[in-house]
Amino acid sequence: MTQPAHANLPRFQILIGDVELNFRQIEIPDPIVTGRQILEAAGARPVDEHLAIAVLQDGALETLREEELFDLRAKGAEKVLVFRTDRSYRFKVDDREREYGTNVVSGRTLKILAGVDPATHDVYQEIRGGEDLLIRNADLVDLAKPGVEKFFTAIAQTTEGLSIFLPPRDVEYLAGRGISYEDGSQPGQAGLVLKGIPVPDGKFDAASVDILILLPPGYPDCPPDMFYCMPWLKLRSAGRYPRAADQPHPFRGESWQRWSRHNNAWRPGVDGIHTMVKRIELALAEAA
Repeated sequence: MTQPAHANLPRFQILIGDVELNFRQIEIPDPIVTGRQILEAAGARPVDEHLAIAVLQDGALETLREEELFDLRAKGAEKVLVFRTDRSYRFKVDDREREYGTNVVSGRTLKILAGVDPATHDVYQEIRGGEDLLIRNADLVDLAKPGVEKFFTAIAQTTEGLSIFLPPRDVEYLAGRGISYEDGSQPGQAGLVLKGIPVPDGKFDAASVDILILLPPGYPDCPPDMFYCMPWLKLRSAGRYPRAADQPHPFRGESWQRWSRHNNAWRPGVDGIHTMVKRIELALAEAA
């Protein structure tokens, strides 16, 4: 029996995902396809009631329109999400545009769309002027509701020790200021070390310091309190330590200079590392 002319042609394999991001493999004869061809190959019928969204190699999501041609090899797409819907919903995770084919999405799905491990990361919904909302793996978010548009992920706290917790806006602020930093955590306590921070010219016996900021459980909803310097700073004019900055704080095998500058006014959802840095700069400028 004569085989069809296309029987021996190479087949292009892609993974088709559902609402819960469970994937199955299908084959199509040509990687240059329309959204309609993908939907038909995936058995999504009626086609006009479904939507196909390609998952690109960089994590971006791109809608495959029914009659528009896409070269999946050129775009690096190996996965396609298929939804029974007539529209998609746009939002941001970690400041990257995302698109989903149903209005209800779980916390676990948000983490996978962001490219992080659901077991090791948390995801939060940004709340304007309020407290960011933790979305657990099984929690469902309605993307159609007003104001549901931005999420961010962060490393979750663990029993072995608290991993450094920096929301994307903190990372962006430090990068924008050109501030170098490193994870200053130790078991049981998360910390951030700002490296080589300049101090007011001629005021102290050093030109720059490393500054340790301890991040409490629940940060950024809960405020950091004091800060700590290395090396210790003395006022050049008086030859002594500034007021309330003469006590040691042992941390990671070193003795840091504790600056007792308490934080009594913190606005969850508004304040962050940017306001903490401003408090530190003010404390150094006003030290006496």
